[in-house]
Order: sequence, then structure tokens, then C-alpha cells
Amino acid sequence: MNIIGDIGNTEVKICLIGKNFKIKKRVNIKTNKIEYIKIKKKLKFLLSNKKKIEHVIFSSVVPNIYRKFLFFFKKNLNKKVIEIKELNLKKLIEIKVNKKQVGSDRLANSIAAIDNKNNYIIIDFGTATTFDVVIKKKYLGGIISPGINLSLKTLSSQASLIPETNLKKISYVIGKNTNEAVRSGFYWGYAGLIDNMIKLIKRQSKSSFKIILTGGLAKLYIKSISARCKVDKDLTIKGIIKITKNLI
Repeated sequence: MNIIGDIGNTEVKICLIGKNFKIKKRVNIKTNKIEYIKIKKKLKFLLSNKKKIEHVIFSSVVPNIYRKFLFFFKKNLNKKVIEIKELNLKKLIEIKVNKKQVGSDRLANSIAAIDNKNNYIIIDFGTATTFDVVIKKKYLGGIISPGINLSLKTLSSQASLIPETNLKKISYVIGKNTNEAVRSGFYWGYAGLIDNMIKLIKRQSKSSFKIILTGGLAKLYIKSISARCKVDKDLTIKGIIKITKNLI
């Protein structure tokens, strides 16, 4: 068995993977609530399986949280954590940019998507809204835009007369009050941003793409984007499993 983990700015996902590379157990923890005692409590089930665990493989974009998991696995399972960027990813994907400048989650997403036949734009609705461009087995780079929920919180915290607003689909554009105006601005504004980014990526690359949406707000936006898309909320985890299966 192996343990895989995805440490994001919003949430940490830990999975116990069986010999068939299927998820046997999964734990989600909010990143802002991570502390050693919490990790030990949430991952207590691993201690009874520690003799069966071969490798621990992580994707992380939060170094201080990653260090806490390094300590946990070393102390409790005597296992070294392997961060996916430490591996020779060239066997799975040709990275055409400086690997140090690309988040592990974005590489895992891209590796999960590639199939040697199609080109992909992967849009991740996380703390940042990211676009990653994959042509066949080549990772070309991407775009980072402000995260939707983070932008909403920033707006309400910095503008005295704008209340906290929960984002949801709004069928019309012109709001009748402040809440509706904010919802329209963020819902349709980001839909327009996404459509335009896809159009510009296609224009620059002179290629056609399949579009994959992932992250917390993926389902909210799938029907408002002009391009045909599919949602895969476990894309990062699937990428780490693919890396583990092929490189470990």
C-alpha cells in the first residue's frame, strides 16, 4: 500500500492506496486548521497499517504545512515523504518551462489529463484560478488569475458597504441590489474571463483543446462557459496516483 497526499492552500487530501492503485480510505483536512495533534488524530488509522505502507508521495504548494507532514510520517511511520517534483517526471510529461516555477498540483493535474492523443486546458478553481496548457505530452505553461472565493472575501473586507456574499449561479446580469450585483460580477465576470482565456490560448497555440475543470467551484461554472467542458474534482489525486504507479 502507498499513501498519497495533496496539500493545497485551502484543503489537504490524504489517501491510502491499495495494491490495485484504488483509494481505500480518504481524509480531508482544512489547511488553516492543520496542526500536529490534528494530523495525528486524523491519520491514526495509518498506524495500524504502517508495516504494509511502502511509500508516501505528496504534491504540496504550502511548504510550512508540508514540513508538518514530513515530521509526522518520519516520527510515526519512519517513512520519508517524496514530493512529486523530486521525481523524474520526464517519463510522463515534457515540461517546457522551469519546473521550479510550476506548482506540484498543476503538474499532477496535467499528468492526470495527458493521453498522447488530445490537447488539454485544465482550469483549477482553487485559492487561485489557474489555467494549464498541455499539448500531447508537453506541458507548455499556463495562467494564474485571482481565486474567486479569495477575491470575494477581499472585496467584502476592503469595501465597507459590500457585505459577505456566497457565490451562486445568477441567471441575469443586472443586479437589483448589492448582493445581486456582486454575484453577477463574480459569476458572469469570471465566466467571461475563462471564455476569453480559452480563446486566447487557442489563438496563441493554433490548437484545439479538451477542457477539464477541477477544484471547488468547477460544477458551478460548467454550464456558464461557452466551451464544452468536463468536471473532474479528483484530478490532482489521479495525477499523483498515476505518478506513483509509473515512477515509484
